[in-house]
Amino acid sequence: MSQKYDKEFKIQTVKMIQEQGKPVAQVARELGVSDNTLYRWINEFKQDPVNAFRGSGNLKIEEKTLLEMQKRIRQLEMENEILKKAMHIFAKDRNGSLRLSTNTAPSIRYRRCARF
Repeated sequence: MSQKYDKEFKIQTVKMIQEQGKPVAQVARELGVSDNTLYRWINEFKQDPVNAFRGSGNLKIEEKTLLEMQKRIRQLEMENEILKKAMHIFAKDRNGSLRLSTNTAPSIRYRRCARF
């Protein structure tokens, strides 16, 4: 059965070969990995360092949860920025009352009020 190596391990291995100039055969022996595997990792990393070693999609529950949480954090940060901008717009009214925009045509303002 083949050994599974995580993304971080593969990246560190490729960088060790590239930065330290160690021969692939030597690193392969030290790590117990085949030369062909290391060459495959090197090529994958060269082609697209950001998206290299994505895996087969079979994430552990913890990894999947982490990715979902990171996505949710990005979404909440965007919502927070929108709310901050809206707060600054409404804070310009010093009386504290929320008025309809003065840029809105009067007939539209009155129609909005009539609905409520």
